[in-house]
Amino acid sequence: MTDSQNIEWHYSKVTKEQRRDLNNHKSAIVWFTGLSGSGKSTISVELEKELHHLGVRTYRLDGDNIRHGLNKDLGFGPDGRKENIRRIGEVSKLMVEAGLIVLTAFISPYREDRNEVRKMMEHGEFIEVFVNASIKTCEARDPKGLYQKVRAGKMKGFTGVDAPYEAPVNPEIILNTDVESIEESVQKLMFYLKKKGYLIND
Repeated sequence: MTDSQNIEWHYSKVTKEQRRDLNNHKSAIVWFTGLSGSGKSTISVELEKELHHLGVRTYRLDGDNIRHGLNKDLGFGPDGRKENIRRIGEVSKLMVEAGLIVLTAFISPYREDRNEVRKMMEHGEFIEVFVNASIKTCEARDPKGLYQKVRAGKMKGFTGVDAPYEAPVNPEIILNTDVESIEESVQKLMFYLKKKGYLIND
């Protein structure tokens, strides 16, 4: 544990607002949450491509990628998942301070953990996106073969099967990927970002 008596915050002479002005757009976290196979990563990749095309500075944080480095020491039990999301929240906050639109694609199964990240941010800087797909649809897609392993008894504690997933109560956006195409989901997100003024000069 860090001895807080021996550390202090060092402030920059460049503000978050000045970085946003330089970028010509606001900064925020677009936080994708949903079951494995719901479409979080796929949609976040396409959204980032669309934003980059418009000259928006972004960075995408994906669950698998983060566990290759920053969070490779964490397990998948409740405590490991909680710390995983806390660290992602802290990293995302720094990126928002840098003026970026951060796209995060994590199952993030616990409502409390997602709300803790929201509390880290200023009003309007946390956009919760519920990527809503039935377990039947996710299992039919099964891009990593994980559901197959669970059903075969080779994995335990899998979200949506034998571990809980707590859906958002009041997310900013709901993507119903059972019936929406990837393109439709991306356009819904773009419409929201434009309508709410995140893309200032679009």
